[in-house]
Amino acid sequence: MRALTNNKEEGRGKKEEGRNKSYPSSSFLLTPPLFNPEGDDSIEHREIWGGNSTGLMNLNNCKFQWAIALYRQMLENFWIPEKVDLSQDANDYKVLTDDEKQAYKGILSYLTFLDSIQARNLPNLSKQITAPEITLCFAVQEFQEVLHNHSYQYILESVIPANERQGVYDFWRSDEILRKRCEFIASIYQDYIDDPTTTKYMRSLLADYLLEGLYFYNGFIFFYVLASRHLCQGTSDVIRYINRDEMTHVNLIQKLLTNAGISSEMLSVDEIQAMFAAAVEYEIKWTNHIIGNRVLGITEASTEEYTKYLANLRLKAIGVPALFEDVRNPYQHLERLADTGAEGNVRADFFEVTVTSYNQSTSLDGDWNF
Repeated sequence: MRALTNNKEEGRGKKEEGRNKSYPSSSFLLTPPLFNPEGDDSIEHREIWGGNSTGLMNLNNCKFQWAIALYRQMLENFWIPEKVDLSQDANDYKVLTDDEKQAYKGILSYLTFLDSIQARNLPNLSKQITAPEITLCFAVQEFQEVLHNHSYQYILESVIPANERQGVYDFWRSDEILRKRCEFIASIYQDYIDDPTTTKYMRSLLADYLLEGLYFYNGFIFFYVLASRHLCQGTSDVIRYINRDEMTHVNLIQKLLTNAGISSEMLSVDEIQAMFAAAVEYEIKWTNHIIGNRVLGITEASTEEYTKYLANLRLKAIGVPALFEDVRNPYQHLERLADTGAEGNVRADFFEVTVTSYNQSTSLDGDWNF
């Protein structure tokens, strides 16, 4: 068994120290004090975990330059759901088939769960971070998870008939497959909360990566498929904004996993692959349950291939061997829906993790000097 690989970065002309070291389990989960007068905020002593920070946001000099770049991108991605017009979507929803309506509501229900639990669990992960530039990223992500739930509420209020809205929120109560999906990810988070060990922290971090990097995307595909048929295009626009946010979240957790330098006893390749294999099984079962072969443009076969394709993509990004052979992206033709081609409009490759620009915000110019 081998440890996660490390990436080499440089910050402000100085090599980042400690990148190739293993964080000892004895100090990894020492929750840093809120204010530590004896702390040291210098770059040479700054660590992602287990550092001796004062607790202050000392951003004059930052060690992890990738975190600064990601934070700035996250700020540029600011958007407001009400700026998207959903009036036509309410009319389009009426002409959807019964199966499409069920998928529309079921997917919104699941997406609401995912972002709800993320918003609540992120502080459990971020409180261990001792590098302030990375804390910034977590703070923005937590806000974005809340914004996504706001967006789902906006869609429900704008598109779904009033007498059906509460049923969307409560769908997990009556749908056994959805409930098991929710319990799978929630139990990993809760296990760390109840017994905060280093291994369980890393499992929780990996579960976060699975949620951000695997669980959303078959649901997103459904809305892109509708938009490709000129249906519910406003909903698709909202999903694209959310999709781009998720790409930055994936990027953040990828960086943390590849920077951890942890020992195989904390989180082995075998365990990582096992968690991915379980997540893939849950994702395929749920998607085929709520969509199956009943929506034009999506099949059970394409769902399976796409889910396995994504899993391979995410595994390779953290230096872990892929699980599945001979799988490709069956939805490449939908790429155009994530790129309008117009200057200043939405651009996000929802099959990768690189995010470029948004259309509801302006770029931040200048450097990081205050």
